[in-house]
Amino acid sequence: MIAFNLYVSKYEVLSTSAVILKFELMYASVLENSPDLQSSLDACPAAVHEFRIPPKALLGLHSYCPVHFDSLHAVLVDVSVHVSLLKASSSTAPPKSEFVAQKIWSQLASVDSTQLMLIKALFSARDILLEDLKEISKAIDQAIDLDDMLFGSMDGEVPVQLLGMPQNGVERKADGAKDLQSDGLSHSLPWDDLLNAFHTLGNQILYLWNTFLMFHRANRRKIMEYLRDAWASDRRAEWSIWMVYSKVELPHHFISSRVDESSYPGTRGKALSLRKFGISDDPAQSAAMRAELHRRSIAQMRINNRSLQDMYIFGDPSSIPIVIVDRVVQAPLHKTSGNSYFCHPDQRDNPGVHSGHSSEAVKKSTGASSQQCGRVLKIVVFVHGFQGHHLDLRLVRNQWLLIDPKIEFLMSEVNEDKTYGDFREMGQRLAEEVISFVKRKMDKASRSGNLRDIMLSFVGHSIGNIIIRAALAESMMEPYLRFLYTYVSISGPHLGYLYSSNSLFNSGLWLLKKFKGTQCIHQLTFSDDPDLQNTFLYKLCKHRTLENFRNIILISSPQDGYVPYHSARIEIAQASLWDYSKKGKVFQEMLNDCLDQIRAPSSEHRVFMRCDVNFDTSSHGRNLNSLIGRTAHIEFLESDSFARFIIWSFPDLFR
Repeated sequence: MIAFNLYVSKYEVLSTSAVILKFELMYASVLENSPDLQSSLDACPAAVHEFRIPPKALLGLHSYCPVHFDSLHAVLVDVSVHVSLLKASSSTAPPKSEFVAQKIWSQLASVDSTQLMLIKALFSARDILLEDLKEISKAIDQAIDLDDMLFGSMDGEVPVQLLGMPQNGVERKADGAKDLQSDGLSHSLPWDDLLNAFHTLGNQILYLWNTFLMFHRANRRKIMEYLRDAWASDRRAEWSIWMVYSKVELPHHFISSRVDESSYPGTRGKALSLRKFGISDDPAQSAAMRAELHRRSIAQMRINNRSLQDMYIFGDPSSIPIVIVDRVVQAPLHKTSGNSYFCHPDQRDNPGVHSGHSSEAVKKSTGASSQQCGRVLKIVVFVHGFQGHHLDLRLVRNQWLLIDPKIEFLMSEVNEDKTYGDFREMGQRLAEEVISFVKRKMDKASRSGNLRDIMLSFVGHSIGNIIIRAALAESMMEPYLRFLYTYVSISGPHLGYLYSSNSLFNSGLWLLKKFKGTQCIHQLTFSDDPDLQNTFLYKLCKHRTLENFRNIILISSPQDGYVPYHSARIEIAQASLWDYSKKGKVFQEMLNDCLDQIRAPSSEHRVFMRCDVNFDTSSHGRNLNSLIGRTAHIEFLESDSFARFIIWSFPDLFR
């Protein structure tokens, strides 16, 4: 335990002061001798992670603090932070002379509202500390001795007039501060009563603080676990500033599972249905505008809650990505009645709706069946995109590890420097790599104990998602499909580039197709076969590659010009509604095939989410990357805030 005191000068206003906690990661070679080692430690730190204790939290705080520095130095240091306001005379500050002390107090003789702030703060600090002690004691099921904490029995009495109410009936405002201000109060109390109240409150808080320190030494592990659980459960509310939730119905009226020429005259009705589902003429532009308006509102917020603030997020709140979550849970398959399941905000905490742990195998790990010993092997496979590196998705992996350190992860390497080729070959290589990895982990888990179940999850970026689906379509993967758990698609072109409005990017694709050995580009643009119904992507959508996942999360960005917005979200393209050619028919067949897999009947509640991420690209300026939409496409790999928000807001999908 590291304890220190911070002193508030008489010129500081307590309600506006904040404290920055700075954790520095120092580097020194273990081969260096002692003098050189010290000089290395005195140099600049390798990484810094800062947290802010806002003014309200300085009155009292008990919080878990995950220190993980930065993406280049990803670690996790479990820290708990405990704060309380103490009176100066109870600290280890150098003692002042009696004359100086009397002089300071004589400055408060007028006793106006400003000088009452200290007494008010001590009242709040005492009550916060007492309530937190009781709450922690109850949560970890360890008794704490507070028998001596009888305020009337300690030296001095707090004047009842100072509260304006019975001393044991203290009430608080909504923000946790005590309401002590009343007309004429500042001039109705003798100076001796105020001075007595100051010393009495200070003694009471010191007693509680010392009691907590002893309690913490005896139960530090249990307290850390409790605070970590409380921190995790508060993430959704804490980070909801950057999250926007919507309820969405999968459209099944205007999309039929069989599209033929006779259905084309109904296109006008389909367009009207689109408006019913809130789809505008340009969904990407509407999503970007919605996020930008939300970002402007954040810039005007004054965030001062009683929680520890990570400066990676709260340092510049308006620059953090905005995530818009559209959720649909197992919508019905082509119902004509119009009924569907909505995901209401108040259902987000219902584990029966969102948790994939409702399968028989996973049920055995909880409740009455816990007597059956065995381990659940959790494996997550990360697949990079075009010309990518196996560590491209390391930031998403790090966030997943923070919420579930027990996962086994595979950063796929078999397709590095081979992403120009045929998706079938890339999918086959990935399937072989995954099977080999799963078998090794299964053997290891079996040797160490009974293996009860396997949860196999995939995360893909860009064309890595097509490689994942191609791998799942391989016959060798069939025995492992029943283990599929969560699928996270980050900007994946699931429906190809039949309708791509980015002319600059389309020109680049056209140029790439002129080179030999770029089969995947032909497959993405449906030029790998003269017959559209014989192309790779059309056939891939016929395979039931999505049906076995319990949770499906499609992450997209309207700023991403590399992947068509509708293709990343697996939704209707506006241009296809008025396309009466075979291309329009093929596109709608592919779309229906994918949505049918998501809507397929299942013994479990399948979670399906579309997450729009809007990045703050103002710091990048206007350049070629931003013009062609590359900035947002690569930002998915260079930023982890969006992944942090999604993972911690829906923890049941990731552990």
